Amino acid sequence: MYFTDRGIEELEDRRGDEEVTLSWVADRMRAFVDLNPEFEDATERLATFLARDDSDED
Repeated sequence: MYFTDRGIEELEDRRGDEEVTLSWVADRMRAFVDLNPEFEDATERLATFLARDDSDED
């Protein structure tokens, strides 16, 4: 497991059974960037990656 996977694992462990909307995720991402502006670029890249994931439309 990569060091960066720890947060992903924690997210899955704590909230893996919850259902959320993408609006909720977007709001949480905005709140994160407000608190951590140095991560704005990475957060925007993740949001773009998720928005453009069209692999399930084949």
